[in-house]
Amino acid sequence: METEFGYPWDGVMVKILYLDYNCFQRSFDDQRQARIRMETAACEEIFETAAQSKIRLAWSFMHEDENALCPFVDRKIEVLKLSEICKVRILPSDAIRSLALALQKECKLKSKDALHVACAKDSGASHFVTCDDALQKRAGDRIGNMVIIGPTEYVMGAR
Repeated sequence: METEFGYPWDGVMVKILYLDYNCFQRSFDDQRQARIRMETAACEEIFETAAQSKIRLAWSFMHEDENALCPFVDRKIEVLKLSEICKVRILPSDAIRSLALALQKECKLKSKDALHVACAKDSGASHFVTCDDALQKRAGDRIGNMVIIGPTEYVMGAR
């Protein structure tokens, strides 16, 4: 049974993370920039930790939508491979739509960002991980009990 902080997995509570779509794409960004290299390494560590079943990642209809719109076939394929380690799946619902609309008003989030954050809340994620500074600034450090954090900060122990 799901709880506020995740799912029991072999008797141990396993944290759920919701990664913004930009985390799935980070390795394709300009690696000459130190920040991007650090975020890429952090995202790769998160994926590896999920592959080892130490955390669970969520994948939503919003990830599917953004990946379908990606014009680069190689990136789409890589993201689809990464999606296979995401064990929590989120389908559209009226509750997600309502929460997204509220987040757009309250936090001034863009519609896609609001939908991602609403999906994360719906999944029971403890953390929403994003490389988007503007989203982090608008959303603040938390929405309810869910932490909004960058991948580097998450991996460095601010979990």
